[in-house]
Amino acid sequence: MDQSQTARADRYAPVARDLPAHGFVITKPVRGSDIPADYTFVLTRDEIYVPIAVRKPKGAGPFPMITIGRGNGRGGLPHVETQVERLASMQDLMLARGYAVAYVSYRNEIPHLYNQISRAHNVADDVSGEGRTLKSSPSLDSDDMISILNYLKALPYVRQDALGCIGVSHSGEIILKAAAETSFTCGVVIEGASHEFLCVNTGPEAPRKNGVLQYQDKELVRKNANKARAMERVNRIKTAILHLGRDHDHLQGIFQLAHEWMVEAGKDSTWVSMDHPEHGYPYLYRQPDGSFKPDPTQQKAFDVFMAYFDKHLKTGQRSGERQA
Repeated sequence: MDQSQTARADRYAPVARDLPAHGFVITKPVRGSDIPADYTFVLTRDEIYVPIAVRKPKGAGPFPMITIGRGNGRGGLPHVETQVERLASMQDLMLARGYAVAYVSYRNEIPHLYNQISRAHNVADDVSGEGRTLKSSPSLDSDDMISILNYLKALPYVRQDALGCIGVSHSGEIILKAAAETSFTCGVVIEGASHEFLCVNTGPEAPRKNGVLQYQDKELVRKNANKARAMERVNRIKTAILHLGRDHDHLQGIFQLAHEWMVEAGKDSTWVSMDHPEHGYPYLYRQPDGSFKPDPTQQKAFDVFMAYFDKHLKTGQRSGERQA
């Protein structure tokens, strides 16, 4: 920016602030449960709205909060409604332990955009003179996650000091991306497809079988990652993270390396891996017939991550709050 442009920008400083975190709520019942869901449209950094679904135990709280996500953002509110229906029984177990929960969604980001642009930030509007909030670059799906966290922290029944996140696959990677930019209490990254976060080469020369990436070998991942760039992100993380791997997953080496580099950077990182045929096995879904029958490994994984949340989110719980 030359001096004349700088002068024009300064004339309209300060840049208009982001609007306060807020959402618009539609409350609907959840089949088989006496606790409804608040389907909520949450304002994001570039002033569009993304859908989430919030449920809380009965009472005023304040409650510790757990966000729940899976995969890439797509499908809008119908996707959120479907996931709440599938995860209702698991969520009810979490609600019974005294947690508020939120199923989160976000924009379906352009693949690899995260490594091409920096996180969006406000710039001065030097054209209209209206003091509008402009963005320096497109917002990312991880920016949406940060907006969601800010909204949840503002809810009167949520403990701001007890906010945890759990996500499967790309949603696990989003937890790491968000943790590098903001703070929350803890995260559980299930089979985190963190190839963007770790700057792992996924181009045509990357190992594949039938078109599917093959990064089971941690050393192969290390060889194909940009460690310097990845560690710059890892070093910014202040959040405790539990990494849940899957023994024979085709991306197991990525899951392991994310944990290893967090430990190397002196971060609070825990590694657990189990053997199961299904991707995202720790999530306990209702069966198509409506029954709820998690297998022993799924139940074990659920117990592991809930014990982790109990440790990090219930410490210092105020007297009178609902206990597990």
